[in-house]
Amino acid sequence: MARSPDNPSFRNQRIDNVLLPYTVRVTWLLVGAGGAIGSMARYGLNLLIVSRAGTSFPTGIFLINVLGSALIGVVVGLSMNPRPPMSDEIRTFLAVGVLGGFTTFSSFSLDTLLLLRSGRVTEAVINAAGQVLVSLVAVWIGFRLGTGN
Repeated sequence: MARSPDNPSFRNQRIDNVLLPYTVRVTWLLVGAGGAIGSMARYGLNLLIVSRAGTSFPTGIFLINVLGSALIGVVVGLSMNPRPPMSDEIRTFLAVGVLGGFTTFSSFSLDTLLLLRSGRVTEAVINAAGQVLVSLVAVWIGFRLGTGN
């Protein structure tokens, strides 16, 4: 039989004596590809925002985390809506891959720490509380848009 995804020997591979199904390998590739896309989009958008904002406040990461929270709400909401159906692969690619790479808690945390270390306590509190609260509202709005409720 030819080597194709329909061939069972192609679909399952042993890695370190563990059978790794074809769908698991594809999912890892989707997450990795989506993460690369999301990370590059975050980097580019952050550069654009910072170049236009003209402030030392981490406006770019703040806005990216809020936008990403809204978008993940839409994606998950849409994936729960039966019409049109969203495959698990598409949901994983978008929610875990693209949006996981796009939003970043580590950059948020570093920005907050740097604000604190520079004595800008008020801005650090606004950054930390603002991103958490506004992102929660954004994911709620996105989820409502995605589910239609």
